[in-house]
Amino acid sequence: MRTQVAIIGAGPAGLTLSHLLHRAGVESVVLEARSRDYVEQRLRAGVLENHTAELLRDTGVGERMDREGMVHRGVNLRFDGRTHRIDLEGLSGGAAIT
Repeated sequence: MRTQVAIIGAGPAGLTLSHLLHRAGVESVVLEARSRDYVEQRLRAGVLENHTAELLRDTGVGERMDREGMVHRGVNLRFDGRTHRIDLEGLSGGAAIT
């Protein structure tokens, strides 16, 4: 088998890269040690930063994320009896999605 690009790992980064290359007319193959069923059924990348979510939407693969994902605008951490808010939306320019 000959290909222009070999991508190691069918995680979110590898699959997104393969999709982007395909859209640009670049042939690629994704190599993954696990079975297709395992990859499709397992949660990978539990939290997506705003710009990653936008990239998935822009490339046409964000429908399931938007349908099933939970939007997180921030996180509250509590220690020493005080609550500390981390504003994900303010820090990253948008909400995170799980």
